[in-house]
Amino acid sequence: MAKGGGTLGMLVSLAVWLTGILVSLAVGFGMIDKILPIKFIPESVTVIAGWIVVILTLVSVILAIIHKLR
Repeated sequence: MAKGGGTLGMLVSLAVWLTGILVSLAVGFGMIDKILPIKFIPESVTVIAGWIVVILTLVSVILAIIHKLR
């Protein structure tokens, strides 16, 4: 990520961060909805892994916001 690049660097960092959050949520919900199966792994394990991805993504967003506000 861009470090010390002023306003442009901050915008690039924000864009990368938001993209990562959206991709993580898309993959997690895809696993939960059984749209993104994983070969050789039972469906129930994939759904649980999807929930873990979604929960950890949301926790990381909350922690990042709290860190930024401090």
